[in-house]
Amino acid sequence: MPADCDRRLSQSLGLTEEQLTELSNSFETIDINGDGAIQLSELQRAFEAVGLKLPSYQVRDLIREHFPNYSTDASLSVIEFAQLFAKLKEAADPKFKKRIQKAENVHVLGGLSEASQEQGIYHSVRIEEQVAFSDWINSNLSSDRDLIHLLPLTKSGDDLYQKMVDGLIICKLINLAVPETIDERAINRKNLNTYTKRENLTLAVNSARAIGCNIVNIDADDLAKGKPHLVLGLFSQIDLVHVPGLFRLLDEGENLNDLQRLSPEQILMRWVNYHLQQAGVSRKLNNFTTDVQDSFIYTHLLKQIAPPDRNVTLDPLRIQNSDLERAESMLREADKLDCRAFVTAQDVINGVYKLNLAFVANLFNTWPGLKPPGEEELDNIEEILEETREERTYRNWMNSVGVSPTVNWLYSDLCSGLIIFQLYDVIEPGLVDWKRVVKKFTKMDRMMNQIQNCNYAVDLGKRLRFSLVGIQGKDIYDGNRTLSLALIWQLMRAYTLTILANCTQSGSLATDKEILDWVNNRLKESGKTLSISGFQDSKISDAKVVIDLIDAIQPGVIQYDLIKSGVTFEEKMDNAKYAISTARKIGAKIYALPEDIVECKPKMVMTVFACLMARDYVPNMRKAVSEKDL
Repeated sequence: MPADCDRRLSQSLGLTEEQLTELSNSFETIDINGDGAIQLSELQRAFEAVGLKLPSYQVRDLIREHFPNYSTDASLSVIEFAQLFAKLKEAADPKFKKRIQKAENVHVLGGLSEASQEQGIYHSVRIEEQVAFSDWINSNLSSDRDLIHLLPLTKSGDDLYQKMVDGLIICKLINLAVPETIDERAINRKNLNTYTKRENLTLAVNSARAIGCNIVNIDADDLAKGKPHLVLGLFSQIDLVHVPGLFRLLDEGENLNDLQRLSPEQILMRWVNYHLQQAGVSRKLNNFTTDVQDSFIYTHLLKQIAPPDRNVTLDPLRIQNSDLERAESMLREADKLDCRAFVTAQDVINGVYKLNLAFVANLFNTWPGLKPPGEEELDNIEEILEETREERTYRNWMNSVGVSPTVNWLYSDLCSGLIIFQLYDVIEPGLVDWKRVVKKFTKMDRMMNQIQNCNYAVDLGKRLRFSLVGIQGKDIYDGNRTLSLALIWQLMRAYTLTILANCTQSGSLATDKEILDWVNNRLKESGKTLSISGFQDSKISDAKVVIDLIDAIQPGVIQYDLIKSGVTFEEKMDNAKYAISTARKIGAKIYALPEDIVECKPKMVMTVFACLMARDYVPNMRKAVSEKDL
């Protein structure tokens, strides 16, 4: 759901945004096909996923009461699910709505704007999350010399937020999550002032955007002001490492590509249940809240994934009378695997969703315990379709603009058309006639309605003058890679050019020739000697053209003594990494990767220049920031 919808809905239901997010994330573990809906027949399982266990007869009564005209294969949206959840919780506890605003260990914050505060919009920050992330940063970045003056963070108070204001910690965390995303030569380290701190934060935000973090409503100013819920929101996005043995998590009748459509939460749940089965444990994990509170699942999981020399035991299960003591004992076992992170014993018994999810994700990334396929197994499994660099760039772009649900695999997640419509809404608000869009699908009509949506998506592309000759809605529904990518590329291109049009206030989208002419004219005006004939010009490969253009836009930002000659591939890559990080640092919203520049990929190279052109039209950016200091 878009962020503004989240706020309005959470307010109307009497839920905090965090609670609504947890509901939405739990919902995704049930919504296997990612179409934003679950079957009513799965309602009982969905409630279990959010820690609400109801007997079958009560679920049937609920369906009859709230959905009297629905057939048995009807579906339920995440909004309807959240509404039903809130009603059930309030019925069980009449003080529920009042109590959540006064919950222990939760800071309730006013909205970002005066208007939102007047409307009663609020955000919440869990103290447990603050402590967990402070702890994790201290553990993982304590040896970094650039952060000696900032670490360790204290676990109480606003240390976590106030020490984000120079951007150093956030930049380091992004590189910890996805190595080499930021070229550290581009980070400002010494004698920092308001402007150079803002540059670091801008670099962090644009880099987070490029790796697919949802940064809607988060900018450098927000982080500079240390707004807690936004800082934590940036930190808490889960990324899982690729493991060759993932095929072992397949259910009967599935193939490897079915794994591509699963969310990280769904993969983690399958992973835990796989290891429980391997350990001979019949119990299954259905959620990251109530199901982990007694530490039974965690204790068996740790024992199963641990190498023998770590001496992990089932001793915590001997503790019968105290869930808290059992959780503490379980975490001591986790410490033997160097994985005592994100949760305290209290977080475990309280079932804090985000922190328990992060705890399990850390276990998965460190000790997956999934053997790669042997020779005989290779003959019996299909080859998984690896995500290409281009596909990853598109997926990261979609997730960064806040589409819901999160895109995990382009082709399966776009087949309903709903993600594409959200992208059109970002590119040209009002373009989509949502009355024509089918948002919920029944088993009987799913295929027909999703193809209908995709046909409408193609029609909208033609209205935007996309080149879609030979592309039909059925091709998008079927996940045809070539034809789907043709549409996706034009969506990203339109998004980039729309940003440019908004910056130039021209109202029209620039052509490739206009962007090319701007590049050469800007270089010439600044006394640079380089020029290019097109976006595939081989002179682009050493990144010096991009570097000179950045210097033309913001003189002095480039340290030319760091630039390599660009003869070898390694030297070209070094230059390209520095160019992209510096471009992001001055405010260019670049999604392209260094390899795109070195290999002269014309589509991505065009977006680099278009983003720099848009940045050049932001008037007196440095002057405006400097004046704030006065």
